[in-house]
Amino acid sequence: MADAFDGIKYFTRDELKCPHCGECHMKPEFLVRIDTLRERFGKPLIVSSGYRCPEYNAMISHTGTTGPHTTGQAVDIVISGRDAYDLLSLALQMGFTGIGINQKGDYGKRFIHLDTLKGDTRPWVWTY
Repeated sequence: MADAFDGIKYFTRDELKCPHCGECHMKPEFLVRIDTLRERFGKPLIVSSGYRCPEYNAMISHTGTTGPHTTGQAVDIVISGRDAYDLLSLALQMGFTGIGINQKGDYGKRFIHLDTLKGDTRPWVWTY
């Protein structure tokens, strides 16, 4: 059986796993998309949050046990300034359907959420 991380160049299971339980159920298609995003961006992308088990997501997010991170189709990337602008532009070009932007406060805590969920409310852009 093939591993979802086979052929993924820029991201590891360890950096995308749930900090609560250690599981990592990222969708293979999403991994390819964020790997391609990183390739096109041309700079390292630091993940602050990848997969989250439903229990952990309920503890830290208003989306409860069914948020985008629980589907294996979402990441939060630590980024700010011009790099945030460039990443946002590229993510829109690449068809990411959920984009959350937090560019307030300390530079090291600013991030962009990216996901590829589908549905009647997508595409969707929001701020934190």
